[in-house]
Amino acid sequence: MDNLSAGGIILLAVSALLAGGINAVAGGGTLLTFPALIAAGFSPVTANVTNTVALVPGYVGGIAGYRNELEGQQARIGRLLPFAFAGSVVGAVLLLTTSERIFKFLVPMLVLVAALALLLQPVIQRRFASAQTEPGESTKNDHELATTIGVFIAAIYGGYFGGVLGIILLAVLGITLSDHLQKLNALKSVLQFAINIAAVVIFALWGPVQWWTVLLMAPLSLIGGWLGARVALGLRPSVLRAVVGSYGIVCAVVLAFTLH
Repeated sequence: MDNLSAGGIILLAVSALLAGGINAVAGGGTLLTFPALIAAGFSPVTANVTNTVALVPGYVGGIAGYRNELEGQQARIGRLLPFAFAGSVVGAVLLLTTSERIFKFLVPMLVLVAALALLLQPVIQRRFASAQTEPGESTKNDHELATTIGVFIAAIYGGYFGGVLGIILLAVLGITLSDHLQKLNALKSVLQFAINIAAVVIFALWGPVQWWTVLLMAPLSLIGGWLGARVALGLRPSVLRAVVGSYGIVCAVVLAFTLH
């Protein structure tokens, strides 16, 4: 924080606030905060680990909001959580032990994938909605092995980078599980929080986390998430999704040139 200009502090504060709200409404807040941290002068790896730690508070509200939808999913959660934790640890360790040059090479592609996933979210959700079943059939057509492998791979991605992790998890769950979309969203929220918490522990112990920056951004992401949840019904997520997704594509192109 000592090396940040007033403009950099404002940029990070505004991006954290907006990211919390965007995550509550459409997802994709990382596409704001990660480029903002890069623009503020942080290295890609430092920006990534700091961003992961700073945005964790925003996920707590999602779990609380899905209390009812989580009922009856204890068996799924108990089965998938160990693989979510394990995959996240693998991804976080890969980030911290491999060359930053590799991360710089991958970042533009990861941001692009995240942005495209955000833009395709309605298509993914329509695909899931068409496969919804009646209550009581939630585990009838589960493909346990495919779900477990998919969650583990998504968790590795989440520990390594994590942009739009929620949409990637929702894709995995929607393809491999047969259930109502809201129940899948609830399960996704728990897994996403677990993946980020596991990565945060690794980053807190061994990563270059900028804690003063976290202290600035974390409360604002929490406030933004609360505000986003409050006003979600009055916004058009499709417009917000299009803006943030397009912004992510632009960021991917800019990062491809600036990080090499």
